[in-house]
Amino acid sequence: MPTSISEGAARRLRERLLHRARAEGFDDAGITGPDGMADAAARLGHFLQQGRHGDMDWLEQRADWRGDPRRLWPEVRSIIMLATSFAPSADPLLSLARRDSGTVSVYAARRDYHDVVKGRLKQLGQGLLADARQAAGDAGTPAAAIKVFVDTAPVMEKPLAAQAGLGWQGKHTNLVSRSHGSWTFLGAIFTTLDLPHDDPSPDHCGTCRRCLDICPTDAFPAPYQLDARRCIAYLTVEHRGQIPARFRTAIGNRIFGCDDCLAVCPWNRFAVETRDARMQMRGDLHLAPLAELLALDDATFRQRFAGSPVKRLGRSRFLRNVLVAAGNADDPALLPCVTGLLDDESPLVRGMAVWALGRLADPARIAAEVARRAGGEQDASVRAEWDAVSGGA
Repeated sequence: MPTSISEGAARRLRERLLHRARAEGFDDAGITGPDGMADAAARLGHFLQQGRHGDMDWLEQRADWRGDPRRLWPEVRSIIMLATSFAPSADPLLSLARRDSGTVSVYAARRDYHDVVKGRLKQLGQGLLADARQAAGDAGTPAAAIKVFVDTAPVMEKPLAAQAGLGWQGKHTNLVSRSHGSWTFLGAIFTTLDLPHDDPSPDHCGTCRRCLDICPTDAFPAPYQLDARRCIAYLTVEHRGQIPARFRTAIGNRIFGCDDCLAVCPWNRFAVETRDARMQMRGDLHLAPLAELLALDDATFRQRFAGSPVKRLGRSRFLRNVLVAAGNADDPALLPCVTGLLDDESPLVRGMAVWALGRLADPARIAAEVARRAGGEQDASVRAEWDAVSGGA
């Protein structure tokens, strides 16, 4: 049930909360309520109706909860939205020219943000509860309660952050902040406390369409709309099957995610690199040589990416992505690494190894491999890849 405190006490709680949020390492904070999500719910409904979510079945599950936070927790009265900057120190688009190396999205080439942000949220929430108990004073007042969320529950963080004044959803559908550009991790604290709310942020995109124009796969049907099925971030992270042939060349050397639409946002000029040492970019994850990555077995994959978002992808999908990058590298020196994966136990890996072979090998070598392996392939998707390279051999 709601936790009642005086208006003055609520204002003081808010002030202490925002001060403590900075001390905990958050770069911005704002407060909103559980109402006002009708437009976001309608946009989500249209997105799902068009099938633009692709393999992300989890978006359909409890979709109605996403548009109404009270469906998730009926007692919620205020939602505290927190932002953590993950701005890079250099332009991530520069890494796309390094075709012999794999580009990992800025957010993932570091410790998993879920672990770091959730720990901060819990600490901040406990401080809020302690302040609320002191403010309530008498035993007759119900104790306040909180729940914390970091991208793992049916919560629409970006619309809630916009309602709480942290920024606005740009034409690329991501949150944009006047202070931190497009580089922010979001977390939420739901509470039974009635706290003063912030005003929503207005849209400052204006006539700019840089994020739309740079997309290599034309994933934006219109401003403020995304077709995830065409998005490189979706294709390399969420998609479970072979990457459709029409998108492979455009992927370039992106092996986990894509930063293009974020990187070109003009508001990034105000962003500063993260203050938290735990969130610094890891050199062993960013721009690793493709030949080195192609040699990973399951154990070495897990060891290398322990503690990072990449580990959740699994070796098979990761090597699928690396093989696409290898096929785009135009480097015959990668051919031994590629052919070594033609017999991999994973159909995802075998299929993309066949495609990379077709991009790197001469016709005689392709014909020899077709004769040696294609006839015994049992997986239909891999046979289709052999059929495709056979036509070009």
